[in-house]
Amino acid sequence: MKQIIGIGNALTDVLAQVSDENVLRVLALPKGSMQLIDDSRLPDIRRAMQQMMISRATGGSAGNTMLALANLGASPAFIGKVGDDETGRFYADNAVSKGIRPLLIQSGLPSGIAHTFITPDGERTFATYLGAAGDMQPDDLDETMFSGCDYLYIEGYLVQNHALIRRAIELAKAKGAKVCLDLASYNIVAADHAFFTELVTESVDVVFANEEEARTFTGKEAEEALSSLGRLCEIAVVKMGKRGSAILCQGERTFVESMPVANVIDTTGAGDFYAAGVMYGLLNGWDMVRCAKAGSLLAGYVIQVIGTTLPEKAWEEIRTKLLCYRP
Repeated sequence: MKQIIGIGNALTDVLAQVSDENVLRVLALPKGSMQLIDDSRLPDIRRAMQQMMISRATGGSAGNTMLALANLGASPAFIGKVGDDETGRFYADNAVSKGIRPLLIQSGLPSGIAHTFITPDGERTFATYLGAAGDMQPDDLDETMFSGCDYLYIEGYLVQNHALIRRAIELAKAKGAKVCLDLASYNIVAADHAFFTELVTESVDVVFANEEEARTFTGKEAEEALSSLGRLCEIAVVKMGKRGSAILCQGERTFVESMPVANVIDTTGAGDFYAAGVMYGLLNGWDMVRCAKAGSLLAGYVIQVIGTTLPEKAWEEIRTKLLCYRP
């Protein structure tokens, strides 16, 4: 199996279910978005969360994808930055216990936290305090981190640091690795459209986007957006929620239906787990149909739980089903 390294914001998810959307309006959080918050807004978010039932898990977009890959039997690595605090130790210990090789840099800032509000329809809205995660710098990276790397997986939430992303790509490409990019969130794409365009056009081999992100990036609806993205890189993926997903690989288009789910609990991590399924297929040399089916399978499982922590029984079922996809 080929090797993959993820790089992203090392965030611990603090998840809360809300009974209605009013709390989002009070906190000025657009539903379905990811908003970066600073020290001035953090107390309001924490006070709101104190009134709710919460759970905690390691997160971050690329971190979620590496976690899912580790549970499938891959041996991913993850590059991120954490604080010298309990949250940072929780993140590192969880990575090791799940089979991820943590390449974690330490910061003097507190570890980052993604406050996640889940509405009754399963939609998630993030108020993210980056802390140490946002302190990662180009000089934190060195070529030894990328030894044996076949794929570098970058989360778009790192876009606030152009130099860091460029350095990671430079080091990965020097090792012969292909570069994968998840566009992260429609508002993130809109805020830094020019840089995303530069990345996809010049450096990225595999791009992942949901419908909103694809529309924001290309100005087109899903099918036409896929064609536009596919002209820019080797593999373009557009996720369309319950309507399925489409992949364009070197001119060949693949469509796969989503996994039927009777009760969607929480869409947190659905895109990240879908990407893990696709990347698992690529690591094993599968064709695009098998890759897309694997992505649909993982996304279908994770939306049936709160957060991204699946019980081992679920992972056993997933691994068994994936056996049927092997060539």
